[in-house]
Amino acid sequence: MPDLMIRSATPADIPAITDIYAEAVNHGTATFELTPPDVAEMTRRFDELARGGFPYLVATIDDNIAGYAYAGLYRARPAYRFTVENSVYLAPASHRRGIGLALLTELIAQCEARGYRQMIAVIGDSANAASVGVHARAGFEMTGTLKNVGFKFGRWLDTVLMQRALDEGGATLPKG
Repeated sequence: MPDLMIRSATPADIPAITDIYAEAVNHGTATFELTPPDVAEMTRRFDELARGGFPYLVATIDDNIAGYAYAGLYRARPAYRFTVENSVYLAPASHRRGIGLALLTELIAQCEARGYRQMIAVIGDSANAASVGVHARAGFEMTGTLKNVGFKFGRWLDTVLMQRALDEGGATLPKG
């Protein structure tokens, strides 16, 4: 594989990120969004995560964005402040090349460095074996399946929940 580089995303990356996500919205079941957001909306989402101090990463191959990953709060209530939810999306040509695992591994490391203690994966479509598999390889455990909670492409879809402890997880009290 040509040189893979993972780095923090910048505002200049948003058009490519928007294209990758639009492909996932229009042709996949990893997201239950039905209409792809435009660059302005993706920029708003990026800025919100950046203001919160969350990691937002891109993987590049030969300066082309092959995928991206980010973490954000799992839930907004203060008791959840040490738990993040992750998202990983790849350009179609980047699937099954180890890029998703590389992004997820770096995302985990950056979340641990920020003091988070749990990471939740909310995976659209229980048939999404690639996403379930990459999360399992990254140390996530299956915690449950919500049956028939999404409706897209004329069919009902499940949501798979997976969880991974970060750093000491729940074994010790968090700092702060």
